[in-house]
Formats: sequence, structure tokens, C-alpha cells
Amino acid sequence: MKINMKIKALMFMALVAFVTPSFSAVSGPVVPVTETPEAAVSRLSQRLEEIKEMDRSTLSRAERKALRVEVRSIKKEMAALSGGVYISVGAILLIALLLILLL
Repeated sequence: MKINMKIKALMFMALVAFVTPSFSAVSGPVVPVTETPEAAVSRLSQRLEEIKEMDRSTLSRAERKALRVEVRSIKKEMAALSGGVYISVGAILLIALLLILLL
């Protein structure tokens, strides 16, 4: 009796797993990436140079603020493109503790 219930429960779970729709396949159209990361970094750094060379004294307050926001977003995008390994303080402490305990 218990084995029969286990088989029924297993079949029911398998049925639910197969019947449940997957929404990951219904995403939007895939657009191929045409720009390499190196080209994107060079484009962004060129834009930063253009902003540095601008005469900001003639700009209004809102335009200067928009430029600051653009510079911040460009720097964030460049950091994301360049990659790198970031270690948090907690991870450093954990590594130090493990080294102390093991050595």
C-alpha cells in the first residue's frame, strides 16, 4: 500500500514537472552582439574624453547634471566590461581565518 502511494506521488510530481510551462523559452528575440568589449571600452573612453574637453562653463545647471550622470553611467559600464575580481571585506576575513586555522 505504501509503495503504491509512493509510486502515485512520484508519478504526480513528474506529471506536474512536465506540464508546468517554462517561461524562459518565451523571452524576446535574441539580438546578436555586434560590438566587442574592446570596441565598447574604446568608444566609452572616447566619449569621456569628449566630455572632459567640453567647455562646461557655458552649460546650464541641468545640462551639467546630465553630464555628471552620463559620466557615472559610462564609468560603471566600463567597469562592468573590464571585469576583474572583487573581494569583499567579509571574504578577506574568512580567507584569513581559514589560513590561520589551517596553518
